Amino acid sequence: MPIWTETYRGTVPPWECDITEHFTIAFYFDRIGEAERSVAETLGLREFLRGGRFPRVFEVRFARELRAGSSFHIESAPIGLEGGLRLGHRVIDSADGEVVTWVVETWELPAGSLLSDRLNAIIPWMQHWEGPTLEVRPEPKSTSDLYPTGRGRVKPADLSVNDRMSLSAMVHRFTDASLQTGAAIGMDARFLEANRRGFSTFELVLRVTGALHSDDPYLVTTGIGHFGNSSMRMIHRLSDPRTSAEVARMSQYGVNLDLDARRPAKWPDDARDKALHLVVAVE
Repeated sequence: MPIWTETYRGTVPPWECDITEHFTIAFYFDRIGEAERSVAETLGLREFLRGGRFPRVFEVRFARELRAGSSFHIESAPIGLEGGLRLGHRVIDSADGEVVTWVVETWELPAGSLLSDRLNAIIPWMQHWEGPTLEVRPEPKSTSDLYPTGRGRVKPADLSVNDRMSLSAMVHRFTDASLQTGAAIGMDARFLEANRRGFSTFELVLRVTGALHSDDPYLVTTGIGHFGNSSMRMIHRLSDPRTSAEVARMSQYGVNLDLDARRPAKWPDDARDKALHLVVAVE
């Protein structure tokens, strides 16, 4: 009987942890990218994925931290054919077998892009998804309300094996954007160090609709979609500044984290006052 396929196994190196003292999200996506290619190969879709002519959506729920020295593995399987092809990835703590991160990846495929014989070959590998379903979050009414938080050019090291800007490189830029946003509301490096604070993401949705190649310019813009007692949702947009065409968009929901207690902490009043000026209207 087909089972979940192990698509990655490794550890968390200390140099892949961030100022919040846990595994950096971009490096999760580096491993998810490997898992994606491996499950695609198992399903006979590796060359189809290499072409990359369709949007992909990644819905991620972080249930528990992975910290420096953690061992983990990823299991992947197709979980649905509605709306294209849905893949499930379970990031598992190898020490205790607990799922620490749930990822649903959707290939938004045009009708008829996969031949019926290929679809029939996928069906026997289908598995039931037991992970959480993310709430649909509202999008900005206008991307012109977003403010610049990142700018540069794609480096050769940013490229995936498919010669396009990789998932992890995109998420690294969005992480930079979240730090820019933190600085804009007074949560800069000096404050974070002095008060032992960090921003911990518990949910994100990444939608990739375009591609950038080596030395292409990029622009990241950001808006705050929600600002709560200890939580914040940021909406990041990666685009080609030459055409304004959107390449990727990420909704990032997290909390102001007390690094010692590993618990959410209330936002300072001055941070709240500054953040309110960056909140964008959403639909």
